[in-house]
Amino acid sequence: MEQQTLLAYLRGEDDSALFAKADEIRRSVYGTDVYIRGLIEISNFCARNCYYCGIRAGNPNTSRYRLTNDEILACAHHGYSLGFRTFVLQGGEDPYFSEKTVCELIDRIKTHHPDCAVTLSLGEQPKETYRAWFSAGADRYLLRHETATKSHYQSLHPQTSSFENRRECLFALKELGYQVGSGFMVGSPNQTLEHLAEDFAFLAELQPDMIGIGPFIPHCDTPFGAHPSGDLSLTLRTVALARILFPHALIPATTALGTLHPQGRERGLKCGANVVMPNLSPEAARARYSLYNNKLHTGTESVEQLQKLKDEISAIGYQVVVDRGDVKK
Repeated sequence: MEQQTLLAYLRGEDDSALFAKADEIRRSVYGTDVYIRGLIEISNFCARNCYYCGIRAGNPNTSRYRLTNDEILACAHHGYSLGFRTFVLQGGEDPYFSEKTVCELIDRIKTHHPDCAVTLSLGEQPKETYRAWFSAGADRYLLRHETATKSHYQSLHPQTSSFENRRECLFALKELGYQVGSGFMVGSPNQTLEHLAEDFAFLAELQPDMIGIGPFIPHCDTPFGAHPSGDLSLTLRTVALARILFPHALIPATTALGTLHPQGRERGLKCGANVVMPNLSPEAARARYSLYNNKLHTGTESVEQLQKLKDEISAIGYQVVVDRGDVKK
């Protein structure tokens, strides 16, 4: 898609046609299936200081926690009994979860549930650590590039964060054999439509298996705490464009969409998304994994309301399936 055409769609010049085409393509590849991922937020300790993130190292108001391997395994056992066949282990860059510790955790999950996929989302790591985790049985890795424009990236992160290293990590993960997920925020401070066009150009270069797109939502204890949230309509346009440009990608209807609007998740599914990620974390931990203000962790974002989630998805013409939900090449 030419940049001017992409920018026209991002400006909202023909939303109805855009959304209809995205849903048509989604149905041609994945039908009406919606894959569920069991999200386990293993730690809110983080060594990084990203300006937009509520669990940044420099936030003294965050109540820190980390789950033990036994607690994480218990979450996976519970999720398996409910029909989850993918578990997403997400956390800040917490040194406690070393290469060895995560290898042992992956091995335990795979030993008990060999028919399940394990997805990691643990930030930037050395290539050899990624290699060890893949060898231990990890199937997928999520690492958003956040923005493909270097100057914009630098405006969102301290000098200790490297735009080049983020890109290198993503290509290293691809080389090692992971199913790789990338993505970006919509409406982050200083972002332009041209920046979003560059994000799609980078995704075309990377060819990820998963694309996570959600609106920027501020956290009160960050340098961007007073910045407005991203626009819902623009976020939905980017989701739809991701489906059109990457027909086989796995695209979540994110928690941030549901936080921004009561029907945000459902609208995301209608625009081409085909994944939802209910929270399997212990209830005491969910509110403490606070990436942005008012992050949903109850209701249909939680595993306790799984049946209600299935009913809501069924009501708009899709169906939750028990499946690993691997990318269809």
